[in-house]
Amino acid sequence: MFSGAKIFLAGMIISFLGSLPLGTLNITAMQIAVQETVRKALVFALGVALVELIYVRISLKGIDFILANQHIFHALEWATVVLFLVLATSSFYTAAKPAAKQKNILLNNSLNRFWLGLSMSAINPVQIPFWFLWSSYLFSIQLLQSTSFAFNVYTLGIATGTILGLLLFIYGGKWLVNRLHTGQKLLNIFVGIVFLVSAVIQLVRVISKPMEKRLKTTVIRTVHLHPHSAYSAFRP
Repeated sequence: MFSGAKIFLAGMIISFLGSLPLGTLNITAMQIAVQETVRKALVFALGVALVELIYVRISLKGIDFILANQHIFHALEWATVVLFLVLATSSFYTAAKPAAKQKNILLNNSLNRFWLGLSMSAINPVQIPFWFLWSSYLFSIQLLQSTSFAFNVYTLGIATGTILGLLLFIYGGKWLVNRLHTGQKLLNIFVGIVFLVSAVIQLVRVISKPMEKRLKTTVIRTVHLHPHSAYSAFRP
């Protein structure tokens, strides 16, 4: 039981800290809380967490499956660049409008926020090498074991950490915006900047270091961490 608690805490802490840097998902969660309701933002967070769990399971299954389907993830990376640029443009365009309550294209629709969170998280496959590397490290120090129980506890901890990180932006961001009396125009400009910066970072990542190259680098690191067991633990 104590071992299970350590696995849960490891997944939760890594996921929580990984959710803290400004990004499209946590900023969108904050924007939903400010411009719509906290309840919708929480539903959005659940969609994000669900997809992250799926990617974690894929990374745990093994690098063979990922490399065999890397063309899909490569296409998703390019789709992410285009989407971020569209959302940045929409946010800046919305900020220029006189209507204070106008929403950008991301929120100006009736799509359930759960599906919005799920889809936005799904087109961001950068989570796969992130979790593959961290899972490899936990294997190498023998904290994570290749058992169904360990995997279930680990993914539950990750889901908890992701939701806690998004809750910080949902409640903290909403409080900060209200505290500073930030208008919708300034909020849309800020969101647009985040999307634009994210698009540039993603574009540089895709061009300079494609998914397959990053994954192979991760495998090499894994072997160096624990050459006799860490990589083999991920074999399907």
